[in-house]
Amino acid sequence: MKSIIKIIKLARNYKKHIAFSVFFNIVSSFFSLFSFVLIAPLLDIIFNKDEKFHAEVLEKGKPVFSVSKDYFIDAVNYYLAEIIATSGQLHALLTVCVIIGIAVLSRNVFVYISALFVSIVVNKSVAELRNKIYNTLMFLPLAYLSDEKKGEIISKTTNDVQEIEFSMLSSIYGVFREPVQILIFFVSLFFMSWELSIFIIIFLPFTGLMITLISKSLKKNTKSSQQRFGSLVALLEESLNGFKVIKAFSNEKQFVDKFENINKDFVSDKIKTYRKADLASPTSEFLGVVAIICVLWYGGNLVFSGAMESSYFIAYIAVFSQLINPLKSLSKSIYDAQKGISALERIDEIFEADKKKIISIKNLPKSTFDSEIKIENLSFSYKDTKVLDNVSFTVERGKTIAIVGQSGSGKSTIANLLPRFYDIQEGSISIDGVNIKDISVSHLRGLIGVVTQESILFNDSVTNNIVFGSGEADLSKVENAAKVANAHEFIVKLEKTYETNVGDGGNKLSGGQKQRISIARAVYKNPPILILDEATSALDTESEKLVQDALEKLMQNRTSIVIAHRLSTIQYADEIIVLHEGKIVERGNHNTLITSNGVYKKLVDMQSFG
Repeated sequence: MKSIIKIIKLARNYKKHIAFSVFFNIVSSFFSLFSFVLIAPLLDIIFNKDEKFHAEVLEKGKPVFSVSKDYFIDAVNYYLAEIIATSGQLHALLTVCVIIGIAVLSRNVFVYISALFVSIVVNKSVAELRNKIYNTLMFLPLAYLSDEKKGEIISKTTNDVQEIEFSMLSSIYGVFREPVQILIFFVSLFFMSWELSIFIIIFLPFTGLMITLISKSLKKNTKSSQQRFGSLVALLEESLNGFKVIKAFSNEKQFVDKFENINKDFVSDKIKTYRKADLASPTSEFLGVVAIICVLWYGGNLVFSGAMESSYFIAYIAVFSQLINPLKSLSKSIYDAQKGISALERIDEIFEADKKKIISIKNLPKSTFDSEIKIENLSFSYKDTKVLDNVSFTVERGKTIAIVGQSGSGKSTIANLLPRFYDIQEGSISIDGVNIKDISVSHLRGLIGVVTQESILFNDSVTNNIVFGSGEADLSKVENAAKVANAHEFIVKLEKTYETNVGDGGNKLSGGQKQRISIARAVYKNPPILILDEATSALDTESEKLVQDALEKLMQNRTSIVIAHRLSTIQYADEIIVLHEGKIVERGNHNTLITSNGVYKKLVDMQSFG
C-alpha cells in the first residue's frame, strides 16, 4: 500500500479533482447498491406473497421514516403492494424494472463523470512530471550528460513516465474508488446478514497476504526490464548517430547481434513481469469464488433452517458478487504501483543529480567585464585521470590568448571550466577579481560566447539559430551578424533565405556553412569574452579560410581564449600557452616560442611537415 501512496503523491496538486471524483464515485456506488438491494423485496412481494399479505401491508399504512433496514423493506413492500393492488403484479414488475434501469443508467453516468476527473488528474500530473524532468535536465551540468547514456535518459523521460501514468491511473482507483465501493457494499452486506459477512472478514486479509507476496517479487523484474529498455534505446540512438561509421567498417552484424541480445534479455524480463502481474486477476478471482462457495454453503444452511428468507439470500449473493471486481482492481493496483515505483526510482536518479548540480555560492550579478580573467593553481580530474595540474595564467581585457598542446593535454577542459560547464575542483578562476563560483551562472554565461569544433544547430530557421538565446530577433542585426561571419552570401541563396529550416542538426548545410552560422550566433550575442574551442579543425581548407576570416572579425575588440589545433590560425595571438600532460611547459608569443626551439616549435614543425 506504501507504493500506491507514493504514486498518488504525484497528484497532490489536484486534490479538488480527486474529491469530485470520489464524490461521484460514492453516488454511483449507492445507485449500484440500490439496484441490487431492490431484488429481494421484488422477488419476495411478487413471487412469494399473496393478496392477503399485500392487503395487510396497505392496512398498516405508510411506514414512518428511519435509517434502518426494516424501514427500507417496509417502504418497498408498501409501495409495491400499492401498485399491485391498483395495477396488478405485471405493472409492479415493470415499475421495478424501470427503476432498476434508471438506477443503473445513473450509476454509469456518475462513473463516467468520476473517470473524467481522474483522467484530468492523471494526465496533468504526468505532464508536470515530464516538465519537471526536462526542466531538471536543462539545468544539470555538462558532466551529467558525459556520464549518462542519452538513450537511457530518453527512456526515463518517455517509457518510464508512461509506466507511471498507467500506475497512477490504477493507484487512484485503488485508493479512491475501489475501497469506497468495497466499504459501501461491505456495510450493506452486514445489514443484510452479519453471520454471512463473517466469511468476508476472514477472506480479505488472506487475499491481501497473497497479493503482497507476489507483488514484492514483481518490483525486481520490472526495474530490470526498464533498465534493459533504456539500454535498447541507448544502443538505437548510438547506432543512428554512428550509422555512417558502422556502414564504412561493415560492422552491421556486430550491432545487430548486440541489439538482439539486449532485446532477448528485455523480453525475458518482461515475460517474468507479466507472468507475475497476470497472477493478480486470477488469484483474486479464485479467492473470490472460494468465498462465494463458502457463502453459498453457509447461507443455504441459514435458508434451510428458516433463519433467512431465500429472496434475501439471492439479493445477498447479488450484492456480494459486486465485491469481486473492486477487489480484483485493488489487487491489480498494488501490482501496477510496484511497476510505477520502479519507474519513479529510475527518474529519481535525475532529480538526485539535480541536487549535485553547479550552484553559485553568493549568486552575484555581473553584466560587464572590465579588466582581467585570472586562472590560479587550477587542477582538474575526470574521475581518476588528472587532466590539469596547477595551471595559472591571466587574460587581460582585449587580449587574445591561445592554448595549444597535444590531444588530452587539458586545452578544452579550461574552455569548459570558465563558463562552468564543469565545476572547478582545485584552484580558482576569477573575472575582475570575483570568483566565478560567486557569480550567478546565468550572468557568468551571459558574458561568454562559445564557438566549438562541433557546430551545434537546431531544427529551426537560420534566423532562430543565429538569435538563439538572445531574445527577440532584430532582423537587421541578424543580417549584420551573418555578414561578419561570412555567412550572408550563402544564406541569401537558400530557398527561403533567413527563414530556411536548416534540418536536424543543420544537416541541410555543409560543415563550413554550419560553423559560420555558429559564429554569427556569437556575433549576435556580442559577448565581451569569447572562447573558440578548435573552431576550424574539422573544416576543409577553403571553408577554413572563410571561417578564420570570420573569427578574426569576431575577435576584434574582444577578450578571446582560443583553443587551437591548427597552429597557423593563432600566430597573431598576444600570448600562446603550451600545455603538456596538464601543465604549462611554455608561454610567449609566436616568434618568441619559435626562437626558443621547444615544444611549440616541434608542434609547428610537425604540422608544417604534414
